Amino acid sequence: MKLHNLIRVGTNRSTRRRGRGQGSGLGGTAGRGHKGGKARSGYSPAPCCCGIPYYRRLPIRGFNHSVSKVRFVGINLDVLEELAESHVAIDRDVLIEAGVIKERERLIKVLGNGKLTKAIKVIADKFSEAAKQKIEAAGGSMVESISNG
Repeated sequence: MKLHNLIRVGTNRSTRRRGRGQGSGLGGTAGRGHKGGKARSGYSPAPCCCGIPYYRRLPIRGFNHSVSKVRFVGINLDVLEELAESHVAIDRDVLIEAGVIKERERLIKVLGNGKLTKAIKVIADKFSEAAKQKIEAAGGSMVESISNG
């Protein structure tokens, strides 16, 4: 048996002794290359945002208007005119059943675009002034669930 026939058993290449002569394979520069900050002791890599102030590194937290903003789904009078042929009263359930709005859309605002010829009862969260006038002119009624304030 000779040294070149021996099988390496249980050695971890990452824990080899560095800087212990040329025969070790990691002598001289000990695997650090030549010169520069990385070659010297005490080097630690700088964070990615080393020139950015702390107040800009930190995440933005706190109040956000987009979360608290009230969003309405606008429904025009011409859509209600089509639904008036089969319904006397139109509310959220009728609009969801007809596929006009989705179930997750909570607040409904009736807008005054289009004509209304039939007297219907409309239950919604808000109404525009034009929609109110046209519904009353057609002889209909409306129930508003959110105040204008």
